[in-house]
Amino acid sequence: MSSITAILNVYRRPNNLEMQVKSISNQSIKPNQIWIWRNHHEDSSNLNLSSIAGVDRWMNSNYNWKFYGRFAAALLADTEYVAIFDDDTIPGKDWFKNCLETMQTSEGILGSAGVILNSKLYMDHARSGWAAKNEKIERVDLVGHAWFFKREWLKYLWMEKPFTWDNGEDIQFSYLAQKYGGIQTYCPPHPKSNLMLHGSIMGERLGTDSKATSTGINVSFQQFFSERDLCVQNAIKNGWKTVKEVNL
Repeated sequence: MSSITAILNVYRRPNNLEMQVKSISNQSIKPNQIWIWRNHHEDSSNLNLSSIAGVDRWMNSNYNWKFYGRFAAALLADTEYVAIFDDDTIPGKDWFKNCLETMQTSEGILGSAGVILNSKLYMDHARSGWAAKNEKIERVDLVGHAWFFKREWLKYLWMEKPFTWDNGEDIQFSYLAQKYGGIQTYCPPHPKSNLMLHGSIMGERLGTDSKATSTGINVSFQQFFSERDLCVQNAIKNGWKTVKEVNL
């Protein structure tokens, strides 16, 4: 039986946490443990993590480590697999089952929101996963919203210092896992006919509020995606082979 540690990130959406924990606890293939990593922000400062049923470990940071903190915490996991979720991501009940089945034929970093780059500019991309409803496993350049991967692959994320600590952990993970481990990135099937297989079933509703990093409300839209362009270009310059073989 495969073992799984699920890690949730709390930042500005503590109101989603109990729903997330419930959806992960009710997976058809249960996780061994559920952890919470809390980045510092006043929006979640009053949340009592110990009061949330079903949580095995919680980690409070007095600093906002943004996107990388949860991946650092994942190094402490003692399971074969790690599943990480953004704070706007509610998986269908068969998400872990879908991931484990995908691993049988397409072993790699898996996720619920895939990106296939068309050029060196991040926004010039095709989507896969919950938003695009891919019927079959699809190789992509990077994934987000919900990750599923072997715990041993975390070492690759730290093989090079992040290009920036403020953005692009999804780009960095897929780039370095491919470069140092020969590991590709995939979106498991997200069929229209079965939302229970999806890694995110409420993304359109939960991911577009005023607290979303990509909306341009907290960090300018231009700055956010300019940073992602630079992360993509840094990875390609240093050996990342994208699906469409993008060059600089």
